[in-house]
Amino acid sequence: MRPSALDRWDEIAERLRGRRPALFLDYDGTLSPIAPRPDLAVLPAETREALRRLAGRFPVVIVSGRGREDVAALVALSGLAYAGSHGYDIAGPGSLRLEVGEGIPEKIDRAAERLRRDLGGIEGVLVEPKRFAISIHFRLADERRLPEIERAVDAAAAAEPGLRKAHGKKLFELRPDLDWGKGKALLWLLQALDLDHPGTLPFYIGDDLTDEDAFRALQGRGIGILVAAEPRETAAEYQVRDTEEVRELLERLERAPLGPLGPPASSPAF
Repeated sequence: MRPSALDRWDEIAERLRGRRPALFLDYDGTLSPIAPRPDLAVLPAETREALRRLAGRFPVVIVSGRGREDVAALVALSGLAYAGSHGYDIAGPGSLRLEVGEGIPEKIDRAAERLRRDLGGIEGVLVEPKRFAISIHFRLADERRLPEIERAVDAAAAAEPGLRKAHGKKLFELRPDLDWGKGKALLWLLQALDLDHPGTLPFYIGDDLTDEDAFRALQGRGIGILVAAEPRETAAEYQVRDTEEVRELLERLERAPLGPLGPPASSPAF
């Protein structure tokens, strides 16, 4: 287990002294408990209110594997930025906008059609297309059908050069075969939001394997916090156990004193 971010809060607060946080969070399993189906992953009202208050103090960005419009509708807060499909589709207040992967949505549409056809007879499988990715959920499927499901995913990837298979929690995913992900999206956002300076301390909180890219990107420049009840190999520096502890962490960030806006005159160590 990594050290608890709550137990080590004094240590984190000291690193934050004289600086302003920038908060980046995953959605499923981080803000909302993991649900049997994606449409059942509801954001608790208390967590939404905490995010609303934080977004009035410093930048808050949701970085999710869900489609950008989907996760934005679930969070339902206009003052945040949203990075969907693991960072391939980003939008936020003002002119903040980025799409990575020309021609990918057309490939996603064709692959999704094939997967619906090939997996339609397997009970419990859900094919969830997004603009820049497809999730193939098998949480509710018979585990004995898993090899058959994976063969269909492999065939769909092979039929659409430019897509690759990835793994998540009880799902396969087809994504663009590009050198991009949550980590590079996080670094782009720090630049685009003028946060890439020592006066800002970025936080990234997430629970999935896809969040490891972001944890690695923040090493030496910010704080990564894994959401997991059990030990796991991770590039995160700290850990919290569940979404309840995430909300408690948000409340502590809300009470933290804020440093001045912009880069400091002197640069404190990360």
